[in-house]
Amino acid sequence: MPTMPAKPPAMMLRVEEARWAARDIRCFDLRAPDGQDLPAFTAGAHLCLHAPSGDLRHYSLSNDPQERHRYVIAVKREAQGRGGSRSLVDGVQAGDLLSVRPPENQFELDPRARSLLLVAGGIGLTPLMAMARHLLDEGTRAFRLIVLSRDAESTAFLDELRAAPLASRTLVHHDGGDPGRAFDLWPLLEKPGSLHGQHLYCCGPKGLMEAVRDMTGHWSSATVHFESFGADTAPRPDDTAFEIVLARSGQRLQVPAGRSALQVLREHGVQVSSSCESGTCGSCRTTLLDGQADHRDLVLLDEDKATQVMPCVSRALNGPLVLDL
Repeated sequence: MPTMPAKPPAMMLRVEEARWAARDIRCFDLRAPDGQDLPAFTAGAHLCLHAPSGDLRHYSLSNDPQERHRYVIAVKREAQGRGGSRSLVDGVQAGDLLSVRPPENQFELDPRARSLLLVAGGIGLTPLMAMARHLLDEGTRAFRLIVLSRDAESTAFLDELRAAPLASRTLVHHDGGDPGRAFDLWPLLEKPGSLHGQHLYCCGPKGLMEAVRDMTGHWSSATVHFESFGADTAPRPDDTAFEIVLARSGQRLQVPAGRSALQVLREHGVQVSSSCESGTCGSCRTTLLDGQADHRDLVLLDEDKATQVMPCVSRALNGPLVLDL
């Protein structure tokens, strides 16, 4: 069986503050109980932590990477999710301890970028806030931050976005949930910024990222970067249980509605590399030997979908999925 790369040991961090940042969004300020500096991180990094529900969850760091005394994450309460965010938002208070792995970064700012366009949708703003803060500290590269949300009440960090020094670099657009009022990104993307050294970073719901991907087909792929924030991991009303078969051992495992194949594999001691758990990083890519998969990732090309799956989000359309595990 494939082995998971060694992960750095977890730390127990104390919740210094738990405050509401917007409707259904709480910010958690995490610090070492002994007051020592924490492992350094770079803009775009995320933490993996154990939620009170027992689930492993990944949350992007939103604070300035120069800060070594704390990590700040913003968690949106997903009422229809698998329970991890609910257990954090509803149950964690100042003074609680959380098990947290040191930061990792798969959404790193490219040092070759001469300017940057940052596009955030909803809670996807969190890693881009760390990027904006880093770029302000750096002071050498121009950037523009586009923040797209339903309304002011659901927009995290809104006071900071409206104040200097971010206000002059930020555009905030509320669509009220009406597709007819969606912000038109095409004027910003029509001319490939990659021709003059601009890089694009986008984080938000799957629909936003797919739209941006479609509109940047003429950009150099090396200059367009995506990070998901669990956009397509919530159970759907029509999800049903399905079976996975491990071809190497013949073991058959049931994946209930509301659980992912990756979670079930872990519960049965099958180690599969993973990181984002939202179908965007490709770490858990697994060979599909037989079966029809319901692909919900943003990684696989059409020509790969008959032979590959992402067990963090993929489900079965009908019949079992036979995996090369």
